Amino acid sequence: MAADLDMVNLLVLAGATLAIPILSFVASFLLWPSALIKIYYWYWRRTLGLQVRYADCGGYRFCYSYRGKPGFRPSILMLHGFSAHKDTWLTMVKYLPKHLHILCVDMPGHEGTTRTNSEDYSIQGQVKRIHQFVENVRLNRKPFHLVGTSMGGNVAGVYAASFPSEICSITLICPAGIRYPCETKFDNHLQDLEHSHYTLSIPLIPSTPEEMEDMLRLCSHVRFKIPHQILQGLVDVRLPHNDFYQEVFMEILGENSRYALQENLQLITAPLQVIWGKQDQVVDVSGAVVVAEALPGCRVDLLENCGHSVVMERPRRTAKLIMEFIISLGTTSGTIKKLRAL
Repeated sequence: MAADLDMVNLLVLAGATLAIPILSFVASFLLWPSALIKIYYWYWRRTLGLQVRYADCGGYRFCYSYRGKPGFRPSILMLHGFSAHKDTWLTMVKYLPKHLHILCVDMPGHEGTTRTNSEDYSIQGQVKRIHQFVENVRLNRKPFHLVGTSMGGNVAGVYAASFPSEICSITLICPAGIRYPCETKFDNHLQDLEHSHYTLSIPLIPSTPEEMEDMLRLCSHVRFKIPHQILQGLVDVRLPHNDFYQEVFMEILGENSRYALQENLQLITAPLQVIWGKQDQVVDVSGAVVVAEALPGCRVDLLENCGHSVVMERPRRTAKLIMEFIISLGTTSGTIKKLRAL
């Protein structure tokens, strides 16, 4: 009987012990979903072996995550899109070889990188800041592979055109900065915004869970079922920064930034790869044709049943395509060296 009571007491104690973290998790989910989202990113960075570091450049601070050390393959620098952050790349980094030297930086003003003024948020301004980061961490000691998506694709392309000796190759994922032959759903939103003198809400800057859900539907062809609490958490994380996002949005739509990539395409000398979701509703896939016509030797990979959020929708496929591209260039380079030696 005493043993039975001891067992009951043990089970009660164990149940109470387990109940504490479970209740804490439920409370966090219901009351502080934004905190849960931050923990999620922290967990995945840790799981994938990414470390967060800061680079200080004369009063300006960059926040970035990295994994690995420079080696045989080129280092890879990843530039995220508008209103995103370095953790955008986590789903894709999962499928990249662990020995690669990878850096994911918060773009100017975003997340942990210093927020200054509108001059830094134009495409040219962002290019200058990213170059400052590259020099600070000495990434340009040898040419590196540059990856950019959406706004980050616009920046990456202009960077490659501005600093050709630093880039060995480049991947643009659904890049902004092009005059697209075909319009998208987002283009229609932009026209409505311009007609309203920007008094209407911007689809890429949600302030309610409903607007967040609309933005995710706009950016993704794959439909994810996201609980209302998580949507609320995503809004809570972004809401304090919405004024900043609006400032950046207006800057990258300015006449000097809106078509910056297209205006610099002819200056890109590094081998270039374009990856695009065929169902992109933000920047139309016809932009791939514009890039291919300007740079006939580029590689174009179009993904079926995929929208604008390629990294989130097709992370494994995207990682595979990037690695195939980088390896193919290494093979070509090795063949050329052998031929020269004969």
